[in-house]
Amino acid sequence: MSCGESTHPEERWELALQRSLWQISILDESNGELIGFVRATSDLALNANLWNLAAKPGPNQAILFAVLVHRALQILRRDLPGCSLSISAPADALQALKEQGFLIDPNGIRAMGLSLS
Repeated sequence: MSCGESTHPEERWELALQRSLWQISILDESNGELIGFVRATSDLALNANLWNLAAKPGPNQAILFAVLVHRALQILRRDLPGCSLSISAPADALQALKEQGFLIDPNGIRAMGLSLS
């Protein structure tokens, strides 16, 4: 993933999901396979965060990213208007984010992360 972010160890996913405000999953109708995912956290006042944005690689990946980001933004605008939003996303999702109005490195400001574990 971009920014050197690693995925959660399998044993920590349950805790990550419990601490999430909500999550969106896209399943392949033909076989039930998970092909897209994003989850949200928030302090319910000022900040919201989208985490673990992922879409199955392939010809439909850009569409999956676009659907996930669009739907996540719909929910956040409805439930948490006025919150600032940050997102942790892979480089493959940049085009979908730009199409939804995200500014990549606005005014040269770049985000950084630090793993505390």
